[in-house]
Amino acid sequence: MKRFLFFLLAAVAFFATSTASISSVERDGSWYKIYNESGRLAHSVSASVGELQGFGADFFIVKSGSWYKLYDEKGKLYKSLSVSSVGEILSVGATTFTSRSGSWVYTWNRDGKRISSRQASR
Repeated sequence: MKRFLFFLLAAVAFFATSTASISSVERDGSWYKIYNESGRLAHSVSASVGELQGFGADFFIVKSGSWYKLYDEKGKLYKSLSVSSVGEILSVGATTFTSRSGSWVYTWNRDGKRISSRQASR
């Protein structure tokens, strides 16, 4: 009985802390539909949040006016960054995104923290 309870508690803890990966974010009418790694609809977010810029393994970015907004895999806003400080988003990877501002290229982590910069090539 103790082993069963331990196993049950461990399974609940595992599933409570694991997050689903995003396999796709697609616009469907006035909604962004977030699909998990199984291809199942996980969550939906109103398309009024802004224009989709890209998505990674567990986040996606939309542009709304002069702001980039970062959302998690559940469609919850967790960070806003000004377009003037980020520049133009070039690409979004699994856990990072890349932007260009003037003659500089920046790499950002999923939390919106700049982790590297380099001068852009012509």
